[in-house]
Amino acid sequence: MAIPTDPTLAGVAAAPPADVAKADVEVALESLSQWQLAWRRFRKHRMAMVGLGFFAFMILVAIFGPIIMPFDPTNIPGTTNPAGYPPSLAHLFGTDTVGRDVFAMVVNGARISVAIGGFSMLIAGFIGVVVGAVAGYFGGWVDNVLMRVVDTFFAIPLLFVILVAAKFFGQGQVISLIVIFGVLSWPLIARLVRAQFLSLREADFVEAARAVGVRDGRITFRHILPNAIGPVIVAMTLIMASNIVLEAFVSYLNFGISANQTSWGNALANAQSALGLGNWWWAFFPGMAIAVTVMSINFVGDGLRDALDPRTRL
Repeated sequence: MAIPTDPTLAGVAAAPPADVAKADVEVALESLSQWQLAWRRFRKHRMAMVGLGFFAFMILVAIFGPIIMPFDPTNIPGTTNPAGYPPSLAHLFGTDTVGRDVFAMVVNGARISVAIGGFSMLIAGFIGVVVGAVAGYFGGWVDNVLMRVVDTFFAIPLLFVILVAAKFFGQGQVISLIVIFGVLSWPLIARLVRAQFLSLREADFVEAARAVGVRDGRITFRHILPNAIGPVIVAMTLIMASNIVLEAFVSYLNFGISANQTSWGNALANAQSALGLGNWWWAFFPGMAIAVTVMSINFVGDGLRDALDPRTRL
């Protein structure tokens, strides 16, 4: 004889216990890759998402802005004004003393400034990762020699060296400045990578790889480096931001980009003579472009630091 059941209790009986539901959630989370989990953490960092959105916008401006701009920042219309013309509907950011559009300077300058920051970051990251990985994995005299080279870079006044190198080797060319900034910015990344490798080279998965005959190069860059890449990515974002500021500083002192090209630092350098005449807009808008871009990159770096930390809770 069938035992009658209360239909209102059927759904309760069929529902999984709380422990089982929690276990299912944990299994679902564990099935995600490390980068998927990092993206989830990154999306919860609001300022990082704002910074990423603005930086993506600046990348689009740098790529497509000079193509669609109606004004050429290197073209001198001939309508001179000792203080320039203030912002208006015709010229959103005003003009300089010889009639060049400041908005066109900011848009075209984004291409060079962001390119110098981004590509010099890649060069610094490549050199720093290779040097730090070799020093941290092999240790011994190799580590001592490479770290003494890093100590030498930290001991010398790099700002002075960059100014001299930009003057005598840069010659106002973008590629030359990218190489100079990249070659002189890698020691911090090398230190970070070395520290990560020193803590990971004796891990169980590394010993297992050695036991089955995996070569040192594959162990270094295929097994250890992916587990040490988090702090490196954060450091690279900071290097990119600092190199954008460094380009502006070097160009402001007339050691950087040549006068026939346009960058944010070059625009600031050309604005020096007009500041005393009340032409605030010529220096303000390129300066704000630098400041907001660097802040957005720093926000992205903060978000990456939290997202790539495995101890961060979702």
